[in-house]
Amino acid sequence: MPRRLIPALAPLLVLLPALLLGACAPERASLASAPRPLWAMAQSDIAIDPAFRTGTLQNGLRFIIRKGTNPAGTALVRMDIAAGSLDERDDERGFAHFVEHMAFNGSTRVPEGEMVRLLERAGLAFGADTNAQTGFQNTLYTLDLPRNDPALLDTALMLMRETASELAFAPAAVTRERGVVLAEMRDRNSWAYRAAVNEMGFSNPRARYVNRLPIGTAAALEQASAERLRAFWQRTYVPAKTTVIVIGDLDPDLAEAAIRRHFASWQAGPAGPQPDAGPVRFADKGRTSVYVDPALSERITAFRHAPWQDERDGVARRRESLLRQIGYDIVNRRLQRLARQGDPPFRSAGLGTSDVFRAGRTTSLVVDTVDGGWQRGLAAAVAEYRRALSEGFTAAEVAEQVANVHAAHRNGAAAAATRSNASLVGAALALVRDDIVPATPESSLQRLEAFIPAITPEAVLAALRRELVPLDDPLLRFAGRRNPDGGGMALRRAWQAAMAAPLTAAPVRTAGAFAYTDFGPPGRVVSDTREPVYGIRTLRFANGVRLNLKPTTLERDRVVVSLHIDGGDMLDTRARPLATDMMLAFGAGGLGRHSQDDLQSILAGRTVGFNLSSAAETFAASAQTTPADLALQLQLMAAFITDPGYRREGETLYRQYVNNLFARKDATPGSALGAALGGILSDNDPRFTLQTVEAYRALSFAGLKEAIADRLAHGAIELGVVGDMPEDQMIALVARTFGALPVREAEFQPYPDQRTRPFTLDRTPRVVRHSGPADQALLRLTWPTRDDGDPDEVLGLILLERVMRIELTDTLREQLGKAYSPSADSSASAVWRGYGTFTVSASVALPDLAATRAAIRTTLEALRRAPVSDDVLQRARQPVLEAVENGLKTNYGWLGLVARAQTRAYQIERQQHAAERIKALGAADIMALARRYLDPDAAVDVAAIATDAPAPARR
Repeated sequence: MPRRLIPALAPLLVLLPALLLGACAPERASLASAPRPLWAMAQSDIAIDPAFRTGTLQNGLRFIIRKGTNPAGTALVRMDIAAGSLDERDDERGFAHFVEHMAFNGSTRVPEGEMVRLLERAGLAFGADTNAQTGFQNTLYTLDLPRNDPALLDTALMLMRETASELAFAPAAVTRERGVVLAEMRDRNSWAYRAAVNEMGFSNPRARYVNRLPIGTAAALEQASAERLRAFWQRTYVPAKTTVIVIGDLDPDLAEAAIRRHFASWQAGPAGPQPDAGPVRFADKGRTSVYVDPALSERITAFRHAPWQDERDGVARRRESLLRQIGYDIVNRRLQRLARQGDPPFRSAGLGTSDVFRAGRTTSLVVDTVDGGWQRGLAAAVAEYRRALSEGFTAAEVAEQVANVHAAHRNGAAAAATRSNASLVGAALALVRDDIVPATPESSLQRLEAFIPAITPEAVLAALRRELVPLDDPLLRFAGRRNPDGGGMALRRAWQAAMAAPLTAAPVRTAGAFAYTDFGPPGRVVSDTREPVYGIRTLRFANGVRLNLKPTTLERDRVVVSLHIDGGDMLDTRARPLATDMMLAFGAGGLGRHSQDDLQSILAGRTVGFNLSSAAETFAASAQTTPADLALQLQLMAAFITDPGYRREGETLYRQYVNNLFARKDATPGSALGAALGGILSDNDPRFTLQTVEAYRALSFAGLKEAIADRLAHGAIELGVVGDMPEDQMIALVARTFGALPVREAEFQPYPDQRTRPFTLDRTPRVVRHSGPADQALLRLTWPTRDDGDPDEVLGLILLERVMRIELTDTLREQLGKAYSPSADSSASAVWRGYGTFTVSASVALPDLAATRAAIRTTLEALRRAPVSDDVLQRARQPVLEAVENGLKTNYGWLGLVARAQTRAYQIERQQHAAERIKALGAADIMALARRYLDPDAAVDVAAIATDAPAPARR
């Protein structure tokens, strides 16, 4: 594993999930008892997009159908049951989730274990295309169909109907699946989960949802018999609580006929109301809580609750919601600006209001600080909260947010004809669950543009005040690695002091204009060819810059761009293994003439973005934009490589994340194993080994600049552009930016001394320690394989990976009676000569570690001893074939081929012949690969177990 543990630095987003925050608004009578229409559009002045077809069967089941062509030739099927853990009685906690698991364990027409196999044969990968999820209020079943085949749709709807009314609940299957659910409960028990549960309990201690977590309780799950699960299922899975959604490249008439054929005969049962999620105590105030966990970064949250407002969807509500949201966005923009200072008062902060289901609403101010910095951070965040409510907002602040909203609506309308199937499903679920009418993007844009003149600072502040619950004597919760000095009383005193402190006027800021629009005379094209297979146009400018183009209409008004610059991790040597690590914060350093914060204001309303990262052999970036903004997108990219800012705030952000992640790197089995594995596999080659925290803290932008400046100035460049724009326009814009740069190196450097990556010869089993719960363990076996030089063998290893997943699941269930979510992965490097890995991982209970290892060995020996059955091979192969078939149906799919079409031209031939190569691979080939690479005694065996747990015996 690479030495990096730190993820790319994303924009600071600090509000808790909406579920944990609750929402607020002015004190007024709740309308929760008012009757709601079956379909929200019946009482709304928002017209539904006519492409959405809605209907109701006589038994009460609802359906939503919509034609969608992105990706073409595919479809999404969903069945939403308006029942979840809130519907459970005290002795049924966890039953809704358990029933979801039982949906894959046999029904009237589908024997136990056959549902997943049936779908795999049709090309749906389990987990990726076949899944389900249980929440507090809903249970959702999902099938992603790789083909718009009416027979496949019929199969999908048949399986949904089996789940709705025909599940078997065989006692033996319930017993086996109980172990799976309990294993999932064990695996979920992380520091983050425990902290979220604690916060829910503090915020709304009397609410029903706090004691109805979907995973349930061990006591209730142990008593979950087949009869009791069936009773819960029959009580909650009724037609009137069910909505079937079909979105995709299918005839709507055909889809409706199929829904009626499968579901019309379902007998209606009583559809009782879902229990209320509350109560939420609206007068609750003045309580203080301190929660400590070694893995937690420091956070203070202030809450106040108020009644829920039943605001029905319509023009007036949407306008009010927009005004409120602009107000919150401005406050959070101010808080973000403070977090971007060279010496910031907090790491991040945010103000928000959201619903606690339909039981109440909560306003929350959340402040994340460095350890020990909570007082300073709280004071700064409270000052911004108070300043906003007392002084309001400036016209410039409102204009920035309106520009962003307007751009999003314009982009939505321009791309309406090719909205993704996934986004259309999201709109359908919003209609079913939240009574939000799915309007056309064009009509939404028209309403917005008519309303923009009324979006004034005064209107925004008034709307914010109408919803926001004043944080007077709020609930205060501290979470961190250690108790705050002075405890809860100190928190309360700090809040009171912050609320009483004198306010200073906010500084007046002006955005200015983007300073990087002229890069010199446009570059001259010296080479222009088109490869014959996919029509990718490949050009070269006189300065050496390569450009690859592929116009498409797959996504209207969308263009994606990729940039590759020679260097990347090739600059990391044994002597300087962290030379490029601070690329994680490169974008946060801004430009020479604009800080990152300035750029956010300057670029408001424009669809551009940039974050250059260090990949294995290049510095790489990609972004999605529009034809109107492609010029600016290219200017922004060119500016970052010609005049990076290396500002202090980027260094600060980097060190905050380093400190935080090192503090929690051993907190879970996965993070502990991930931190150690790179060094284990590479015999501690420093390029691939996590270094000491002091080594990361010692890094600076001065050192990064020294390491990368030459590559940014002179390294070879390859650009890829894909999307809805004529080629000549793309070429002209690149000519004025990257084509106008000074001469670059003609070729990407070979870095011969850097292309070797060691794989340890030491097969001694290793134990890594984590500080999480004592019963959690993680086993990972890793074998060396090969690089990607042989496409047939690389694809064979991918099929072997799929076969391994299938067989491991069966073996672990059969031998242990539990599923430990086993996974397999094959990775053949395109960068490191001769290097590749094959891994098998399983999350296990500590006492079952040896049995799990033995089950994996049994699976391996069987794969090496005899070819797998034709059925297993088809179940492994068909999803891979479907993925190949659908791989070029999106712009980003094309970009994977276009991005380096000149320097990795071999990928074109591989894409062209991938399907035939996969079809040519047989069971004997898979067995041969298992024999060649997967000797059970040749794996690097690493187990992550708890700090104080005795090393488990091996057998």
